[in-house]
Amino acid sequence: MVGRVFLPTQKVLDFPITALRFEDHIQAIMKWAIARASKTVCVANVHMLMEAHWNPDFGSVLQSADIVTPDGMPLVWMMRQMGARYQDRVAGMDIFLALCHQAQAQNLSIFCVGSQTEILSRMRRRLEQEFPQLKIAAMEPLPFRPLTEAEDEALINKINSSGAGIVLVSLGCPKQENWMAQHKGKIQAVMIGLGGVFPVYAGIQKRAPRIIRDLGMEWLYRWIQEPRRLWHRYATTIPPFIWLATKQLLSSSRLAGVFLGTSE
Repeated sequence: MVGRVFLPTQKVLDFPITALRFEDHIQAIMKWAIARASKTVCVANVHMLMEAHWNPDFGSVLQSADIVTPDGMPLVWMMRQMGARYQDRVAGMDIFLALCHQAQAQNLSIFCVGSQTEILSRMRRRLEQEFPQLKIAAMEPLPFRPLTEAEDEALINKINSSGAGIVLVSLGCPKQENWMAQHKGKIQAVMIGLGGVFPVYAGIQKRAPRIIRDLGMEWLYRWIQEPRRLWHRYATTIPPFIWLATKQLLSSSRLAGVFLGTSE
């Protein structure tokens, strides 16, 4: 049994983001997965942090997660400014690919929950080509309505009896994070919320080129692909995040000045 492990964190808007390099994130997840420990991993971007800022219940979900990775580049930049100088991005797609590679090497099976049947079918075909030795325990789409108690119990039993050490969840934020929190202690596997990774890996959507991702402009690339769905999200989350992040950085600078005796 793997107990509670306190990994280093850096607070961004009062939420603890795990301050580890990419490979260290993967190693921690794999250690839990091999032990089939019931853990939750949230892959955080600006949208997720603003949802947590506005909704205290969801904020508690983020606070109690075992790992919160810095997916969005704004979070990475904030962490570097706040002291995690060598922090790199730990994005959902990169996590997914690394875990598939590691799971294949370790003979560990994965279980996919959520999304749509067509997306899951396309994912399976690509996974079988790129990771031919990867064990896929099952791929379960979920209905839009809440599961009944009996349905939920059946799903829990199916996941646990499959022997999967990694459960990849695609329900969208904040639904997938809430789902993982509700199933912590019930599902004996590491649960990772990967939201938009599934349709991208399935080839339905395109991932931004590396240079655009490194510049922190992936949101713009996604908005161009889905303007009607994403314009409201970005318009309501990016400006307040910039304001709150600026306040945090300025406050941190003032506190550092007081500590060092350089403030006026």
